[in-house]
Amino acid sequence: MSSPLTPDICIIGGGSGGLSVAAAAASFGVDVVLVEMGKMGGDCLNYGCVPSKAMIAAGKHAHAIREAPSFGVTAGEAKVNFGKVHDHIHSVIGAIAPNDSAERFRAMGVNVIEAEARFVDKATLMAGKTEIRARRYVVATGSTALVPPIPGLDTVDYLTNETLFDRTRATRHLIIIGGGPIGMEMAQAHRRLGAEVTVLEGARALGKDDPELAAIVLENIRAEGVTIHEGSKVTSVEKRGKTGVRVHYESDAGEAFVDGSDVLVAVGRLANVEGLGLDAAGVEHDRRGIKVGANLRSSNKRIYAIGDVAGGLQFTHVAGYHAGLVVQQILFRVPAKENRDIIPWATYTDPELAHVGLSEEEAGKRHGGRISILRWPYAENDRAQAERKTTGLIKLVVDRKARILGVSIAGAGAGEMINMWALAVSKGLTLKDVRGYVPPYPTMAEIGKRAAVSYYIPMTRKPYVRWIVRFLRRFG
Repeated sequence: MSSPLTPDICIIGGGSGGLSVAAAAASFGVDVVLVEMGKMGGDCLNYGCVPSKAMIAAGKHAHAIREAPSFGVTAGEAKVNFGKVHDHIHSVIGAIAPNDSAERFRAMGVNVIEAEARFVDKATLMAGKTEIRARRYVVATGSTALVPPIPGLDTVDYLTNETLFDRTRATRHLIIIGGGPIGMEMAQAHRRLGAEVTVLEGARALGKDDPELAAIVLENIRAEGVTIHEGSKVTSVEKRGKTGVRVHYESDAGEAFVDGSDVLVAVGRLANVEGLGLDAAGVEHDRRGIKVGANLRSSNKRIYAIGDVAGGLQFTHVAGYHAGLVVQQILFRVPAKENRDIIPWATYTDPELAHVGLSEEEAGKRHGGRISILRWPYAENDRAQAERKTTGLIKLVVDRKARILGVSIAGAGAGEMINMWALAVSKGLTLKDVRGYVPPYPTMAEIGKRAAVSYYIPMTRKPYVRWIVRFLRRFG
């Protein structure tokens, strides 16, 4: 057997987080080994963010054709070729894939080993037949779709995000189990591409977002023809005929069922911890992932965990954020801690839904109710009126000193708009800072400044302030 590899860093997982650590470390000339048993780029590139947004884009084009007459443009009936939609999705993946390829990272100086990784003790990892004894390890294995133990589900060809985008034929009636971001994005996209869609959600659809803003999004999706049953627990699944499926569920209204052609399971994610030999490595973990501290270090001081497998927020940009924190600690010995309060997220429905910072409820609890809530609707924005995108609003949560604690947006471009507010929250900016910047006209982002300025409107009515204004007028 050849001598073991002894790199400075060994990364397990070639998804967004792992690749970010590898690229950063290699750029400083650090000896890095990256172990990946599947596709480079991970879930985001191959099964998640990229293909889903490509499908959403196709749905938007179909929807734009249907909306064209309201702008005085007649484009005819939208015709969807699902085979070409499939080709569009995979051409997007293909365009991005070279950036994440093993060849590119080898050219950077990263030793990429395409094999299964397993710890055999607290200091040693086996990658296939290659023994690795690294100074530090970074586990970045991500997550996979959670498939709940629903009776009968294993008797049908159910879909998850890992199989949904391989389809080349149109779906007649898609039944989606789960009303979270993935479920609602795919519900609207498939509806716009011509499918009948039913969503079954056990609790509240888009339940992790602000209820006020989530309601705006759900109302719009329902208006497009998607059936959404909230508070509906799926009890069993069975085949119906040669190609159909029947899903049974129960709610406060009693037991019911829905028949469809396909079923998509979108009830959450499961951290990829199986088969890694974490017990042998002395790493504490459970089904939610590897247990880490705020510094992302596990119970084994040699081993860090980042991204979905770290058991926290499951977003691609979180994995990238984690990567930076880990690189800072491993390469420069500078302490770093995760701050989840500054993490934004967006759901790419239409209208979009985005958030950063504390929710109204969270802020109320932390600040003893001493907060202010500011809103401004899209309907009072000139650009939104011009584009007929007047559905939605921005909601700001601020403390007694006007410091911005959290922001939620439901409306067109919310995912892009939240960027500025993510910066504001991370830097502890106040409404005075926002009041001082000049947005170009006409842009939808103006709604943020309008909401911020509304905070100061009550001051104009105060007798003392008005007295000062009258007094100063005496001086010309």
